[in-house]
Amino acid sequence: MEPQLQHSVTDGVATVVIHHPAKRNAMTAGMWRALPSLLDELTDDADVHALVLTGAGDTFCAGADISALRSSPDEAQGLAVLAEEALAAFPKPTLAAVRGYCVGGGSQLAAACDLRFAAEGSRFGVTPAKLGIVYPSSSTRRLVSLVGPATAKYLLFSGELIDAERALRTGFVDEVLPEGELDKRVGEFTRLLATRSLLTQAAAKEFADGHLDRDAYWTERARGSGDTAEGVAAFLDHRAPHFSWTVPTSG
Repeated sequence: MEPQLQHSVTDGVATVVIHHPAKRNAMTAGMWRALPSLLDELTDDADVHALVLTGAGDTFCAGADISALRSSPDEAQGLAVLAEEALAAFPKPTLAAVRGYCVGGGSQLAAACDLRFAAEGSRFGVTPAKLGIVYPSSSTRRLVSLVGPATAKYLLFSGELIDAERALRTGFVDEVLPEGELDKRVGEFTRLLATRSLLTQAAAKEFADGHLDRDAYWTERARGSGDTAEGVAAFLDHRAPHFSWTVPTSG
C-alpha cells in the first residue's frame, strides 16, 4: 500500500492515521501536501467535533521521509510547515495519540495538536541538529510554549530522544497510559469532547493560542448560537445538552 493519510469518522470524532509502515510512518511530500486539504474537508464536516491524529501500527511518526530532504530540502521543509500550521489552525479540538517513535516531523505534528496522550515506552525527539536543518521559528515557538525554553533548547541542541515520563514531566504530553489502555482512553476522552460545546472549544482554542483580539467576534457568535440557552436549560433539567453551533464552512 502506498504511503497515505487514512481517515474515518465515528461518534463525532475523526481519526487520521499516518500510514507508511515501511518507514516507521515517515511523512512523504505527498502526505505533507494532503494534510491541509484533508483538514479543510474535516473542518467543513458538521459531523466532526474532534480529531485524533495517530500512526499505523506501533509507531506514531518517525519524521519526514529523508529521501525528500535529499532531493529538495527547502520544498520538503516548506510543505511540513504548511501542514503543521494547518493542523494548529484546525478549529476543532485535536489530540495526538502517540505510541512508539514521535520524532522530527512527527514531533512537529504532535506539538501542533491541542493535546497529546502517549503510551508507555513512547520516545520523543526534535532532531534537526542531526541533519543541519534550521528548525522553523513557528515550530520553535510552539515547542517553547509547551515545554519552556530550557527543555526546548535541550531537544533542539542535542537531537536526543526522551522517554514518555520525561515528556510528561516537561509538558510535551498530557497523559501517559499503559500500552493496552491508550486507545480506550483516547476514545473515551474524544467522545466526551464531542458532547461539549464546540463554540466554547473553538473560542478557547483561539484565545489559548494568543488570538486575544477576538472577544467581540466570539461574543457575537455566542449571542446567536443558542448554545448558552441550551446549556443552562439542560443543567436545570438534569439532562445532557444538545449543542448546535458548528464551525462555519470555508465555502
